[in-house]
Amino acid sequence: MKSLSLKIGNHTFHWGSRTYVMGILNVTPDSFSGDGILAKADPVRAALEQARLFMAAGADILDVGGESTRPGSQPLDAAQERERVIPVIHALAAELHDAVISVDTYKAVIAEEALAAGARIVNDVWGLRADPELAGVVARAKCPVILMHNRSNPASVEVRNRLGSAYVGSEYQDLVQDVKRELMQSVELGRAAGIPDKHIILDPGVGFGKKVEQNLNLINRLMEIRALGFPVMLGSSRKSFIGYTLDLPAEQRVEGTAATVAVGIVRGADIVRVHDVQVMARVARMTDALVRVRGRDDTAQAAH
Repeated sequence: MKSLSLKIGNHTFHWGSRTYVMGILNVTPDSFSGDGILAKADPVRAALEQARLFMAAGADILDVGGESTRPGSQPLDAAQERERVIPVIHALAAELHDAVISVDTYKAVIAEEALAAGARIVNDVWGLRADPELAGVVARAKCPVILMHNRSNPASVEVRNRLGSAYVGSEYQDLVQDVKRELMQSVELGRAAGIPDKHIILDPGVGFGKKVEQNLNLINRLMEIRALGFPVMLGSSRKSFIGYTLDLPAEQRVEGTAATVAVGIVRGADIVRVHDVQVMARVARMTDALVRVRGRDDTAQAAH
C-alpha cells in the first residue's frame, strides 16, 4: 500500500484498519435499483433525509450521482447533470457539516462545480478516459479520485424485464490482468496531470462491461487488484449479476449483495459502495471483526 491513510475533510481514512461504507444517493429518475431521488416531489429534501439516515446507519461517504450508469442507459448532458447534482451537494454540505461527499461524474465541468459546492471526492466511472480535462480538475483541487475500470458497450447489453440489463458480449484475453493493466493506464493519466498516488483509489468496475461470470470471478480475485498498491472500492450493490445468479429483481438482492460485500472485504476491499447502508454497514463490521486481525488484536491488548 503506497499510503496507509488519507485525510478527507475532517476525517482520516486508515486503509486496512476497517471497511468504509459509501452510501449511494441517486439523483436520477431511472436508477436500475429503483431508488432514484429525482422521482420524489422535492429531490433536495429527499436527498437530505436519505443522507441523514445513511450517516446514522454508518455511512462514511455520501456518493451523489445524477446520471444513471445502468447497462444501456442514455448519456446525460452537462446542463441536466448540473441541475440535478449541484443543488443536492450544496444542501448536503450546508446541512451535514461533517459529511464526506463524493460526486459520481466523469465530466470535468460538473466535478469542478461539485467540488466548489462542497464535494471532497471525485468518483469517475470512466477512469479519467472520458473527459481529458477531468484529471487536471482533480489535480488542482488536491482531492481524492476513484478510478473505475469500464468496458461498457451499449451494443453488448441483454435486457430481461424482471432482472434488468447485463453485459453479455465483453471479451477479455485475461480478465484480471486486463483489468489491472487498464486501471494502471488510468493511474498514469492521473499521474501525468499531477495527481499524487495517495489520492488515487481503484475500482475494478464490477458490472461495467463484464459478463455475470466475469463479475463473480473479479470479486473473488479482488486481492490481485489490491496488490497494485492502492485502496480499492467495490461497487456490487444490487447489480444485475446478482439478479442473474439468484434469479431475483433489484429489490430482492440484499442478501446477494451482502455475500459480495463480505467476500469483497475478505479479498481486500477498503470501501464498499452500497444502497442498503444499514444492512451493509453491519455486514462490513462483522466481516472486519472476523478478518482484520491486527485491529482485533490491538483491541484485545488494550483490554488487558
